[in-house]
Amino acid sequence: MRNKRVFFFALLFFISVFFMELGRGQNNRRTEVNVGAVTDVGTTYSEVAMLCINLSLTDFYSTRPQFQTRLVVNVGDSRNDVVGAAAAALELIKNKQVKAILGPWTSMQAHFLIEIGQKTQVPVVSYSATSPFLTSLRSPYFFRATFEDSSQVNAIKAIIKLFGWREVVPVYIDNTFGEGIMPRLTDALQEINVRIPYRSVIALNATDDEISVELLQMMTMPTRVFIVHMYSSLASRVFIKAKEIGLMRPGYVWILTNGVTDDLSSISDMGIEAMEGVLGVKTYIQKSKALNQFKSRWRKRFPRKELSVYGLWAYDATTALAIAIEEAGTNNLTFSNADPRRNVSELEALGLSRYGPKLLQTLSEVKFKGLAGDFGFINGQLQPSVFEIINVVGNGERSIGFWTEENGIVKKIDQQPRSMSALSTWKDHLKHIIWPGEAESAPKGWEIPTNGKKLRIGVPKRTGYTDLVKVTRDPITNSTLVTGFCIDFFEAVIRAMPYDVSYEFIPFEKRDGKAAGNYNDLVHQVFLGRYDAVVGDTTILANRSSYVDFTLPFIKSGVGLIVPMDDLVKRDHFSFLKPLSWRLWVTSFVFFFFIGFTVWVVEHRVNPEFQGPKRYQASTIFWFAFSTMVFAPRERVFTFGARILVITWYFIVLVLTQSYTASLASLLTTQQLNPTITSMSSLIERGERVGYQRTSFIFGKLKEAGFSPSTLVPFDTSEECDEFLRNGPENGGISAAFLEIPYLRLFLGQYCNTYKMVEEPLNVDGFGFVFPIGSPLVADVSRAILKVAESPKAMELQRAWFKKKEESCPDPVTSPDPNPYVTSRQLGVDSFRLLFIGVFVICII
Repeated sequence: MRNKRVFFFALLFFISVFFMELGRGQNNRRTEVNVGAVTDVGTTYSEVAMLCINLSLTDFYSTRPQFQTRLVVNVGDSRNDVVGAAAAALELIKNKQVKAILGPWTSMQAHFLIEIGQKTQVPVVSYSATSPFLTSLRSPYFFRATFEDSSQVNAIKAIIKLFGWREVVPVYIDNTFGEGIMPRLTDALQEINVRIPYRSVIALNATDDEISVELLQMMTMPTRVFIVHMYSSLASRVFIKAKEIGLMRPGYVWILTNGVTDDLSSISDMGIEAMEGVLGVKTYIQKSKALNQFKSRWRKRFPRKELSVYGLWAYDATTALAIAIEEAGTNNLTFSNADPRRNVSELEALGLSRYGPKLLQTLSEVKFKGLAGDFGFINGQLQPSVFEIINVVGNGERSIGFWTEENGIVKKIDQQPRSMSALSTWKDHLKHIIWPGEAESAPKGWEIPTNGKKLRIGVPKRTGYTDLVKVTRDPITNSTLVTGFCIDFFEAVIRAMPYDVSYEFIPFEKRDGKAAGNYNDLVHQVFLGRYDAVVGDTTILANRSSYVDFTLPFIKSGVGLIVPMDDLVKRDHFSFLKPLSWRLWVTSFVFFFFIGFTVWVVEHRVNPEFQGPKRYQASTIFWFAFSTMVFAPRERVFTFGARILVITWYFIVLVLTQSYTASLASLLTTQQLNPTITSMSSLIERGERVGYQRTSFIFGKLKEAGFSPSTLVPFDTSEECDEFLRNGPENGGISAAFLEIPYLRLFLGQYCNTYKMVEEPLNVDGFGFVFPIGSPLVADVSRAILKVAESPKAMELQRAWFKKKEESCPDPVTSPDPNPYVTSRQLGVDSFRLLFIGVFVICII
């Protein structure tokens, strides 16, 4: 038994020795593969990256001793220069025959290296070159082990949309890194109708004075939202100057891209203090046990060096390259040299890496869980799905939310998304924000700078209807005075704005004081940039809105049809007969004599007053008949039947005389006015001459409706319109006139007893203020218009400027005629038929 134990331990010992020797032999057969690392030797970021690369290789092979390959990193110094990076890469390929290159640091350097890698089939794996321009090179041998700058534009867009800012100014460095994000950023902002009125481009080596000049230029602009995309070293200088100048006061918004936020730790305390209240989009690194352990080791070994996200990407990129080279094997680790007999360039003399195509394939398939998160190339680069939103506060940063591809902006990464409803606010999506200048509320993002130029506001030069807009010039001071309803309403709106707006009115006139054009010409000046706005009686029209923006209408409008009124009653010497129809006159006279005759028949036998000679009895019949008209017959009635008949007839005469009196009074004292024309279609059918306001859009609308231009007569003033209508088409005048409702109210205030609005054939939205397309003032002014319209100030202005010259004139808008076409009616037999039948029956009885 004891011998068996000895034999077992001896066998175990020999097996252990065998495997140790076998392993030693295998270690001796491990293949070293040269790779390059092009970096700016001597810089802080280069040292951090190289340390992470070495730690990555150490950690990788210590946990995978069975791998047959070992990466040997050969460093090439790019000397912080584009040409230096290209030279370092050429040297590594020529002298070391590296199979892949890690780096370089900047996007400008990477541009050259990508071309070299493409020519030599040597993959270039960059962990810090983020410019989208590099993607356009479409080289399969370029791998971006970092996030492309344009991947964050959707997060920036979501922030701007959340706060409703309408204009932003990008502030970026003047190189490939800075310019690369602009196309995607511009497209993303256009999707939410956000304008970019200006781009601030700052050179890397700009002096403090040059930075100050650019910042002062930005300060004179109304836009208050700035997106900063540059290196952290330049950003620090920009913000220190911005704070000195006053661009970090309340009302300003600064948004940093991850080009700055990922490197905040390298910014000085003075720079961080100047950035108080700034928002930023930062690369999100998911927490993990491996990451925490690595950070702990880093702090112990390198306490004076700050670990950055680029260091983590360098670590993961090195791990990915080690995996890919192990998967690719060790075959064909050579270069195919060019034909020495040919006269070729130095680049072509390097030949092609036979190992490159295989390594290209394995690199594209690498997937693992790295320190910076899930690692895997999609179309040659990493694809982010989450960004962190930070707020620079105190001496550092504070996380206020996240942007995810699926849920948009949320406070916590695992939070369910909240809908962007009309009732939701930014506080539902982000944590509390400290704004620049410690502003209490979210900045509006746009305001008129007090130290900037005034708004140039064009106003129309009118010759008529000056109650709306009137331009006068002081002969002594030669200053311009602009008054009118539209002007007063605009000034009330400006007072209701949440911020001050400086402006000046500029009449749209020639040197001789006449109007410089029609209203379309005036509105077009805003499109051309000669005016910043137009204030006046400017109608909101679809064709105008294609090149300018209108506010909400501040007064209702439309186009009304004005026609003369004719009195239907013709007054003459026989007007007293017109209250009753001729049938009723005849019927009344017949019954008068019939009643007199009936009473005589009943009374002359018993009543002496109805007896006597025949001539006397005949005259008595006539006298009695007419005397009943005034209820004063001289003859008394004795019989019962005659009395009943007379009483009934008295009642009929009372009704008849009262009706006649009322009708005659109405006829003689009241005008029975009726319009001569009732619709626009009748004017078109008859080819009538009609008038319209000169310089108005109405001319084009009437031509579209079917009027011949030869029948359209322009006028300027109410008096001119009245003269045309009174003359009529027979005397060179017009049959009707078309006026917009505000002008119509003023016109009928003077001539309501002569003219009438019979139809509103054309509908328009109303009068609005004009601004350039995309101007943030449109929304603010529209809100202020609503405030004024809902306040007593609106009615006060209406009464002040639309007060009727004749108080008896009804307002055609607020008090329309409820019975516009009522005509008088003569009294006829039908109205009294029942009474006449009743008295006739009594007479017969």
